[in-house]
Amino acid sequence: MEKIIDAKGLTCPKPVILTKKEMDQSKPGDVILVEVDNEMAVANLRKLANSQEAEYTSKKLGDKQYQVRITVTKEGSRESKMPQEMESCAVSGQKKTVVVISSDKMGEGEAELGTILMKGFVYALTQLETLPTRILLYNKGAYLSCEGSPVLEDLQILSEAGVEILTCGTCLNYYGLEEKLKAGSVVNMYRIVETQAEADLIIKP
Repeated sequence: MEKIIDAKGLTCPKPVILTKKEMDQSKPGDVILVEVDNEMAVANLRKLANSQEAEYTSKKLGDKQYQVRITVTKEGSRESKMPQEMESCAVSGQKKTVVVISSDKMGEGEAELGTILMKGFVYALTQLETLPTRILLYNKGAYLSCEGSPVLEDLQILSEAGVEILTCGTCLNYYGLEEKLKAGSVVNMYRIVETQAEADLIIKP
């Protein structure tokens, strides 16, 4: 089966995210054609294909027109990971947007609904036209970057796309999560305060 993804005009890392999702749902032998308009996307799609052991070719069709052909060679799986290193998605001069998350749930009320909302919120971050610069996790928000988190895959995608995932070390110690951190790095309170003080925009769910 051949599938076409029109990723022209999409900013990094959206072409890779869309392609990865399609690969996860594909079977060996399926072909995915991705149309993009910049060489950074071409390079990152090559790294994605290599990380999934898929066959890869690309060609330039014209000015800012590229087509990447990926042939899936193994069964797709949501457990498969994004490539460890991608070309930087950061834009020079971009405003520093920091997302501050202090809970593993979003809002007040029913815990189950709060978990669903938080999962949707973090996923929505991966779809933003311009990704945040950093995500700060403290108090029960520390659970989100750890093993078993329902949003761990999306945080890893953001991390691999250049977003800094920073989790409070005191919080990890308090909840006994020191050995379970799976996305980003550990920071102290000084770094948490400094990150917010330097931000041009702070988003808090």
